[in-house]
Amino acid sequence: MDEKTINGVTFARMLRGGAQNLRANRNVVNALNVFPVPDGDTGDNMCLTLEAGASRIPTTEEDIEDVAKQAAKGMMLGARGNSGVILSRIFAGISNGFQGHVTAGIREVADALAQGVSEAYAAVSNPVEGTMLTVYRDAVEYARSKINEDSTLEGFATDMIAELKNSLERTPSLLDVLREAGVVDSGGAGLVYIAEGAIAGVNGDFEEAPRTDEPAGTASGPDLSLFTEDSVLTYGYCTEFLLRLTHAKTDIDAFDLEEVRKYLEAQGDSVVLFRDGTIVKAHVHTKNPGAVLEHCQQYGEFLTLKIENMTLQHSGNEHAAEQNVTEGYKPKSLKPRTRYGIVTVSSGEGINRTFRELGADVCIEGGQCMNPSVEDFLKAFDAIDSDNIIVFPNNSNIILTAQQACAMYDRVAVRIVPTRTIGEGYSAISMLDTAIEDPDELVKVSTEGLEGVVTGQVSKAVRDTVMGGVEVKEGSYIGFVDDVIYNCESDPVDALCGLAENLKAGDYGVILLISGSSVTADRAREAESRLSSTYGRSEVILIDGGQAVYDFIMVLE
Repeated sequence: MDEKTINGVTFARMLRGGAQNLRANRNVVNALNVFPVPDGDTGDNMCLTLEAGASRIPTTEEDIEDVAKQAAKGMMLGARGNSGVILSRIFAGISNGFQGHVTAGIREVADALAQGVSEAYAAVSNPVEGTMLTVYRDAVEYARSKINEDSTLEGFATDMIAELKNSLERTPSLLDVLREAGVVDSGGAGLVYIAEGAIAGVNGDFEEAPRTDEPAGTASGPDLSLFTEDSVLTYGYCTEFLLRLTHAKTDIDAFDLEEVRKYLEAQGDSVVLFRDGTIVKAHVHTKNPGAVLEHCQQYGEFLTLKIENMTLQHSGNEHAAEQNVTEGYKPKSLKPRTRYGIVTVSSGEGINRTFRELGADVCIEGGQCMNPSVEDFLKAFDAIDSDNIIVFPNNSNIILTAQQACAMYDRVAVRIVPTRTIGEGYSAISMLDTAIEDPDELVKVSTEGLEGVVTGQVSKAVRDTVMGGVEVKEGSYIGFVDDVIYNCESDPVDALCGLAENLKAGDYGVILLISGSSVTADRAREAESRLSSTYGRSEVILIDGGQAVYDFIMVLE
């Protein structure tokens, strides 16, 4: 590391080193979950967000302003979960701080990091001390205070890492929930791994390692038997590419991105298109990928290209065109343009199907342990032909991501009903009054309707702990609402019934019971029967949700 300045190449190595070290330790960060259930995903969210930025940056660009800008944009699109959004805002601030700089000295680096503090705090409506915000702010302030005429970048980095660790160790003293669980803040721990990896990257102490945790099913490739010699192309091709605009083919300054957008929309659906400098990123579902590529190649040359038959992507599901929850694909011919389009986030085919039956246009696959990215939301928005889009995040850890996506989208108005659970989402969508013409009034009425909804959940504990006076043993089943544990039992149905008793389920007219993927049909019917016999005046509705993590979700309304 240069003693006094860094350039874009050094900054790029720092980002890649930080991303690799976080990936290597992401499960350690995930395990720092306050709640004793298998839903810790902070490490994954921060890792995927950082990698989305690191993957965009060139390896030889010396201008630190350009590298930081590229990285920040990648993280903005790839941000997942609250921790990922906060991390993306930190780097957005850093990018702002490097504007106008080809290289940066110690004080310029410190000032840019300080802008990251301001940007991150501004992104959170009610910042809580004892989180990654505190850890990052403390470290930046401490390292800045130590700068003097003899300071080196290595010394600055050493001071910052030392205070990251010290502040992280203090987080339990600031947050009772951390102290009770006996853990430090997971997001703050992620920052420590990023910083340590960044220094290793500068010093050349890491090598690019292959990814070892690709999504299930990708290792063996697509199932080619799903499209035979007798098949007829129905869904088209998922076509994605990066196109470098070239002077040899077009006037780059006069290049019209909207003309390309209109062409892609005429050729297919689910169009995502944006320009970053001289690179154009495009995504479209089309039956004519050759025509799309031929048209776009008149402006430049392809850097990356991917074309996939969507019949194989849809895994043989005959309703795939209507319910692709990953890409948000929906042919325009399915329904006419509407006043309101609905985007919801959910996981589990039964829950997805239920939301679609209630009127959701696109179900983004996600939830706890699988938070969607900003780009996932943008794709979903583009798949809807409506004057207004209403988003139901259905998870408190996804709301911030949805807000960032809404702020970026400018084709139609997008608003969020801040549903924090699947239960709130179910209730809000089922009672949605689309006859209300004012979208702000619609959101207001829907949000007010959430006040009487209670969502209880049952999940298997992954470690011993004591929370709120309830002793939890690893392997047992806990019944909880939000971050409050009400009971712990050795059997999931017993835990459900105990939770229902604690929540006085008989006071509610409807008990919606959603069984998870780990619950057999017999056990689900047993749970339904026990609730029905105990609470005879309430209507018990059983849904095979198929969700992971939670054996049962119980919605009281």
